[in-house]
Parts: sequence; C-alpha cells; structure tokens
Amino acid sequence: MAEESKPVTNIKTPMRLEYRYSAGVATSRFLRGIGQGKILGQRCPSCGKVYVPPRGSCPRCAVPTDQEVEVADRGTITTFAIVRVPSENIDVPLPFASVHVLLDGADIPFFSVVQGCPVDEVRIGMRVRAVWVPKEELAPTLQSIRHFEPSGEPDVPFAKLQEFL
Repeated sequence: MAEESKPVTNIKTPMRLEYRYSAGVATSRFLRGIGQGKILGQRCPSCGKVYVPPRGSCPRCAVPTDQEVEVADRGTITTFAIVRVPSENIDVPLPFASVHVLLDGADIPFFSVVQGCPVDEVRIGMRVRAVWVPKEELAPTLQSIRHFEPSGEPDVPFAKLQEFL
C-alpha cells in the first residue's frame, strides 16, 4: 500500500480551553462553606434527600432546594477506580484512587481521591475522612479539601450501602 493511501492513526494536537463558570446561588453557598471548613448540602422539601454539592433543585422531584444542611467531612466509599495513566493535567502522584464518597448525612456520593494508603487497600465500604488544608489556607474552592484518607473506622457492609444506592 502506498504511503499516501495509509490512514493516519495518531495525531497529537495541543489544546487549551478557557471558560468562565458562574457558580450560582447554591454552589456559591457550598463553596463559601468549604472556605469555612464545612461541607454544606441542601435538602429536598419533597423527598428529603440531601444533595452535596447542592444545585438549587432536586433532580428527582424537580422542586427548589433551599434548606441548607451541614454534612460530615467523613463518609463511605461507594465506588472507586485506580488511575495509573499519566496526564499533564493530573497533579496527584500515580497510581491513585479516584472515589465516590457517600458523606455522612448526604444522599449522593461526592467525588474525590483517596491517599494515605496503598491503592490496593482501597475498597467499597471503606470509611474515609477529608484532609483539609490548614485553616489559614481555607478558600472557597474544592482544593481546600486536599483528599480523603482512611479513617480507621470499620467498613460499612455492602448490604448496608445498598440502602443508599
């Protein structure tokens, strides 16, 4: 086959996207809470579920959520993935565990990473706690939570987790 008729199989194109995001009322209050070292969610007045981070309405009931609820900065891993592929956009040492944490008091998992233990010890049901930046470094950004780490509490049995999922 002539070189001109072979398909191109690999293209590397540098790309950069810049955009502005308006957080909105619910997310702004959530981020201000993070800046004070607390995690805020909102409770649906219809079904009672607590959403973290809040979006201002319940996705199930389609009603506004304005009752703020402080949830714990500890919870249970509901699912995870081990990231081993390098990327110039990831500043976490590889490999690491990307996790969904069901925070105590919330009804939807929160996305983060787990550090402080080997990745082969991360598991569904593992109890974890947030590791915050020092108080003087707190800011209204998710970077105020460095990561989650094992809390040392007993695992939550899978059957108990199914009640929440």
